[in-house]
Amino acid sequence: MKNHILFLFLLLPIPIFAQNPVYKNGMVVSAHPIASEIGTDILKKGGNAVDAAVAVQFALSVVLPIAGNIGGGGFLVYRGADGTYAALDYREKAPGAATETMYLDQNGNPVNHMSLFGQLAAGVPGTVDGMVKAHEKYGKLSWKELLQPAVDLAENGFPVTEAQAREFTFSHSTFQKWNPEGTSFTIKKEWKKGDILVQKELSRTLKIIQKKGRNGFYKGKIASLIVDEMKTGNGIISLEDLKNYQSVWRTPVTGEYKDYTIISMPPPSSGGIALISLLHSVEGFPLNEWGFQSDSTVQIMVEAERRVYADRAEHLGDPDFYNVPQEALIRKENSLKRMMPFSFDRATPSSEISASTFSPKEKEETTHYSIVDKDGNAVSVTTTLNGGFGSFVVVKGAGFILNNEMDDFSVKPGSPNMYGLVGGKANAIGPGKRMLSSMTPTILEKNGKLFMVVRTPGGSTIITSVFQTILNVVEFDKTIQEAVAAPRFHHQWLPDEVLMDKTSFSDSVRDILTQRGYKLTERTPWGRVDAILIKEDGSLEGGADPRGDDHVSGF
Repeated sequence: MKNHILFLFLLLPIPIFAQNPVYKNGMVVSAHPIASEIGTDILKKGGNAVDAAVAVQFALSVVLPIAGNIGGGGFLVYRGADGTYAALDYREKAPGAATETMYLDQNGNPVNHMSLFGQLAAGVPGTVDGMVKAHEKYGKLSWKELLQPAVDLAENGFPVTEAQAREFTFSHSTFQKWNPEGTSFTIKKEWKKGDILVQKELSRTLKIIQKKGRNGFYKGKIASLIVDEMKTGNGIISLEDLKNYQSVWRTPVTGEYKDYTIISMPPPSSGGIALISLLHSVEGFPLNEWGFQSDSTVQIMVEAERRVYADRAEHLGDPDFYNVPQEALIRKENSLKRMMPFSFDRATPSSEISASTFSPKEKEETTHYSIVDKDGNAVSVTTTLNGGFGSFVVVKGAGFILNNEMDDFSVKPGSPNMYGLVGGKANAIGPGKRMLSSMTPTILEKNGKLFMVVRTPGGSTIITSVFQTILNVVEFDKTIQEAVAAPRFHHQWLPDEVLMDKTSFSDSVRDILTQRGYKLTERTPWGRVDAILIKEDGSLEGGADPRGDDHVSGF
């Protein structure tokens, strides 16, 4: 069953390079053309970047059911035109009845399917509360107006893309297993491009949220339907869990790389800390001189990734429950120290790399979108159900899919999750606790001015995809479209292998890396990076990953 979810990340077309137009007044880049156009329409009506973000989020819950959601959660990073920063954590939470051993058998071994499929796999959703809080703090247009496009799409339907037709067809039996009475996604056994997906139940749910806001989801009819759904399986989300859920405004994690300031998501995302640590690790090396994906460039980046992911496994978790050593991890001196036991002559086996020690300790399905408005306000958002189609449970009567985010906890310290990531006590399951994430919504400044907004899905590969996209622009002089479409590679400490696209490395680079002891594993292209680059004249250039249905829209 685990392979089923991973397969959904592989239903991607081969990248085709294309140059996107440049816009002056605003831009939205998201994982679906309809959602991007809806966001642009909101900007044209006088809405700001956060207004557009709310509209895009709810639109994606309709047109991108594999990842767009109201049954999941996410992170939002904001940079105002005045240079202020904010980060909104609307990550899911473990239900109050969750226990550290809830996915272990009688012998103490993980039962993987329990945290991946069905009602028990779901954490308390955060998306609706997150959008309400973002709108309350920054929004200009009315809540009703921002949700109307999503309501209409669910009510009237939309034509599915070729990729979505494949996803629905492939997933039919799994949806049927977990929803024996059928769903909007199982009305056809074989879907074709252009088939119309109508979601009447979801439309009714969105109308309630449109009318009642937060209370329309976390109390009343929809909350009762979620709890009823729990009772049909072995789920544990309660009415109290829903009523008590609150998203949290946090201080973004920031760091410097040459002339650039990195503004990213703090814990419970591992993304910001890991990204800044990676950039610090390679800053002193002549990447531009070595060139894009030369053997030396690849080797130093892989060795940095190996060390940073080891730290991720040991030190990162929900800061409301665990004292994350954030400042120590992003200190440049720590990154330099970590890179010192390194030789270009050979790969450093992951068995020789352990996490940093600090004394004392200090306090693949996701989707995403990047938005910049005419005033220069910028938003980078990543939202997720975790695996493709999450838990595959569609809440009966409400029409939305529940997440399977509980798998992002360390089900058992040292045991890998669906992405092969291992973790320790910092990310152990606990009631009301947020699970660790790799989501890395990021905004860059150059010499104090807005420079780039970037994000991607991809599970454990998110961090390295954002890392490479940034370097593609700032070190290797690629356009933003070239940067997001370029072939990628990935290392995450364990397992000790370098994942790569078929076209990532030349034959000579492959030979050199293999001779030095790197295990190279080829796989289908991953991630769907979307980004916006702000040019020197203030115009906006978009990059939409050709691996998916991603789309740039602006005016």
